[in-house]
Amino acid sequence: MRRRLVLSSLPALAVARATAAQAPVSGNLVLYTSQLEPDAAATVEAFRRLHPGVTVEWIRGGTGQIMPRLRAEFAAGNPRADVLLLADSLTMEGLKAEGRLRPSPEVAMGGVPAERADPERIYFGTKLITTGILANARAPFVPRRWADLLDVRARNQVAMPAPAVSGAAAIHVLTLQQSASHGWDYLTALARAGLQPRGGNGQVMQAVAGGERAYGIVIDYLPIREAARGAPVRFVFPDDGVSAVTEPAAILSTTRNAPAAVAFVSFLLSREGQELASRQGFLPADPSVGPPAGFPDPATIRVMPLDAARASRESETVLRRFGALVE
Repeated sequence: MRRRLVLSSLPALAVARATAAQAPVSGNLVLYTSQLEPDAAATVEAFRRLHPGVTVEWIRGGTGQIMPRLRAEFAAGNPRADVLLLADSLTMEGLKAEGRLRPSPEVAMGGVPAERADPERIYFGTKLITTGILANARAPFVPRRWADLLDVRARNQVAMPAPAVSGAAAIHVLTLQQSASHGWDYLTALARAGLQPRGGNGQVMQAVAGGERAYGIVIDYLPIREAARGAPVRFVFPDDGVSAVTEPAAILSTTRNAPAAVAFVSFLLSREGQELASRQGFLPADPSVGPPAGFPDPATIRVMPLDAARASRESETVLRRFGALVE
């Protein structure tokens, strides 16, 4: 009898969640985001066209700037943000472990696959910013797999962003470290082959485009955009997979306007929100939404899995060990 009651309640629960996500919302909403300023402004504007009753105040900064501000507000007992839209899942995992984030099963995920959200629906990936291989047009060969960077022709010719500078680079190292087909054997071999960490993704892009290095390990949209402008580079999505930063969104447990916060996150994951992300030049989290110009069919891109909770626990140790390899 109990089993029948539970099962019969599921359709009603689904309807209730859908209704909650679509219901008119109003009031004030505070967004803390690491989006670029033009992207943040366009995102807020698009949301407000759907929900004109909501006044959105948004604060933009890098995750390294947003988090100290948020920590200070936590310490003062007055966190202002309702919604966080930040670069990576590791930040969200840390806040989740502290109980700072609100479970939000009523968020409508649209066509975004379940695996791109936290299993407890506490934070939600909104796009895919993948890390793959950049090759100069005059490089001796075009890599197809990560192991190709160990080719003797690539020795001392590979650059990547420093994980201490680039969150995407840190995620990349952690993803490879967890991979059964890569792991520490691959990372050690790559370091011994002369891998050179330097600055951020922009610095790696410059080194490869200028011919100082033949190959780079970088995020996707930067070289794809620059190649379209004539830069002598090519970006490769390796056959054995890419790592990905998902720019997750989450609602703080202290939100003062949960209905508007749920509507905002639901908008990011909706068809309209995902199409906006594509127009902004990012690979949508929803694989049914067309990618930006220059990107392949999302169905052809293999994303390597990352256990974000494990990565959050182990990141300090893993990145310290990796740093020692490339010193």
